[in-house]
Amino acid sequence: MLLGLNLLNLIDIFLVALLLFYLYKMMRESGSLNLFLGILIFVVVWMLVSRVLEMPMLGSIFNALANVGVLALIVIFQNEIRHFFRELGSQKQFKKLFRFLSTRNRASSDQQDWLPLVRACQNMSDGKVGALIVVERDQHLGDFIETGERIDANINRMLIENLFFKNSPLHDGAVIISGGRIVAAGCVLPVSHRENIPKQLGLRHRAALGLSEVSDALVIIVSEETGSISVAKDGEFRLGLSPEELETMLSQPEE
Repeated sequence: MLLGLNLLNLIDIFLVALLLFYLYKMMRESGSLNLFLGILIFVVVWMLVSRVLEMPMLGSIFNALANVGVLALIVIFQNEIRHFFRELGSQKQFKKLFRFLSTRNRASSDQQDWLPLVRACQNMSDGKVGALIVVERDQHLGDFIETGERIDANINRMLIENLFFKNSPLHDGAVIISGGRIVAAGCVLPVSHRENIPKQLGLRHRAALGLSEVSDALVIIVSEETGSISVAKDGEFRLGLSPEELETMLSQPEE
């Protein structure tokens, strides 16, 4: 019995340490590390006062602050909390289960012809035309589609280039591709507020990264300043891609 209790304690300590390490890593990436460390220090002092030293008056003050602080933390860390659960749901086992249960029809990546999209990106890159293109994956992007203008057209090189033409009324927003079709243009995407984003990357890159943090979409960016082609996926950038590398990423089956 004692051996079993000790084993459970070890597992408990290991899981807590793993959780703290993951939270530390996530906060460091989002630029909220100092805030996280401050909260961690508060929790340690709270446990020390309440459980070890057993100081009732100070402990009651810390208990009251903790009760109010839970709601404050949800507001402060809402993006990080969303990212945490998205990462949890993006694990391979859960994604396979989701695909098995999902009844929504969608074109598979290996059957989709991405050449018109790749050629459009290449032409816009050569002409230094800025573009932001979202390729929907498993997670439906209905809320973001509704922020733009409905199109519902086949993927067409000339159509994509015209949508991002400088004088086009929809060129500032994002084009969203779902089920092998262009479903909307001029869409508004959430902007990432990470502090570690390179300064040379503009608002399009921040918007692409922001969507990749809250969904499993693949977001293509064509820089208006340099003409470089980049992709945001799973909260990370793939910068300076060639057209061949872009086509490979689009054609890769999801894990």
